[in-house]
Amino acid sequence: MELIQQNPDISAYLVADEAVDHVHPLVRETADRLWMEHPDAYSYAEAAYAFVRDTIPHSADSGDSRVPWRASEVLATRNGICVSKSHALAALLRVRGIPTAFCYQRLTEDGADPMVHGLVAVLLPGRSRWSRLDPRGNKPGVDARFSLDEERLAWPVRAEFSEVDYPVLYDGPHPVVLHALQAAADRPHLWAIFPTALPNALPTPNGGS
Repeated sequence: MELIQQNPDISAYLVADEAVDHVHPLVRETADRLWMEHPDAYSYAEAAYAFVRDTIPHSADSGDSRVPWRASEVLATRNGICVSKSHALAALLRVRGIPTAFCYQRLTEDGADPMVHGLVAVLLPGRSRWSRLDPRGNKPGVDARFSLDEERLAWPVRAEFSEVDYPVLYDGPHPVVLHALQAAADRPHLWAIFPTALPNALPTPNGGS
């Protein structure tokens, strides 16, 4: 799949905003700690990915009903759904000067109602192409990995269930996704209002990746 960079200005994929708050002391402290052990962009990116994937449980797995949406909140509570965890990973990468984009899939679970699933994409030094990563968190049947050339996402899309890879790389969290996170009182409420698709987004033809 050809990924489409929404903003031609690569510096837009480094900024801090209300969700990707990498000016927050906790984000910076976490990044500094990881950098001390992994002092180059490639090993740091892999370490940051593993940190978010493995030490911050997906709230659907842990049963946590809280809905953090700022990166600093995700790190503080060690909790979040896929899109919230993508905010945390983006913050840890951007604070170290690694361009990081937000991208999405439309997935179903066992043929149930579809839901938007959040990923990030990174552009590491010396590389000419973005690489998508899925920090959701592994569990039985899910084995996402840090991989720059061959994608190792939690779930490949399945055309027979009308699942979709959205190719657009956004410089910030999609407004529809962010609004749902901000409006939710708790996770059951979030599931009731969470988007089932992204409006005005470009799906990959035939749901292929």
